[in-house]
Amino acid sequence: MTIRSLLAPLLGLALLLGTPLAAAATPTAFTATYKVLRGDSPMGIATISLHDDGNGQWTYQKSVKGTAGLAAMLGASVDETSRFRWKGDLPEALSYDYELHTGIKNKQRHLRVDWNTHRVSVDGSKGTETYPAEPGIVERNTLPLALGVALQAGKQQVALAVAVRQEVQTQQFKVTGKDAVNVPAGSFHAERVDRTDADRGFSAWYVPARYPLPVKLSQHDGGDMVMELVSYRQL
Repeated sequence: MTIRSLLAPLLGLALLLGTPLAAAATPTAFTATYKVLRGDSPMGIATISLHDDGNGQWTYQKSVKGTAGLAAMLGASVDETSRFRWKGDLPEALSYDYELHTGIKNKQRHLRVDWNTHRVSVDGSKGTETYPAEPGIVERNTLPLALGVALQAGKQQVALAVAVRQEVQTQQFKVTGKDAVNVPAGSFHAERVDRTDADRGFSAWYVPARYPLPVKLSQHDGGDMVMELVSYRQL
């Protein structure tokens, strides 16, 4: 097994955690923690927070630290910071910064949206990409929050315009059922959401009456990754 294959699940963490909506209250500031697993084995801890910057803008941060296995040995961490403004009930993107750090590899990506020119620019290891922005775009870090707000508004199908590396991509999500879910934060009867426009192995379980974030996420693209809610606290 190569180092690249071992690191693939950590590289894919960002995909776990990024629709015209009916009226719903936007979330207040919060902090949530998750247990991160590879298959059934503990791998790390994720902390997610939402803060009101007080100027019409919000900051949404996700920090993942390796605490077991190879991720711990390498001192691996992933930090993601999104800044956005609420457009109706959508977290419309302003910027997104991604940083991966390990003992042997570092990776960065920076996304900016210039709403004066309606252009998105993405700086990464492969250079800079620019493309037209679309109203109401989100990015991969705030996608789970956007889905959660949609479910709180009663949506059962959600189309999100997601700013990725080279374009704005429309991604389709749908509530596909209700499941009993047991996570460290408790036992829930949760709504299961799957991505339906691509076979990416993305599933998330939400309890809209309680949280704007999923209580559990599962991803099989780039590694068998699971995130389970440990705690959620409004600030």
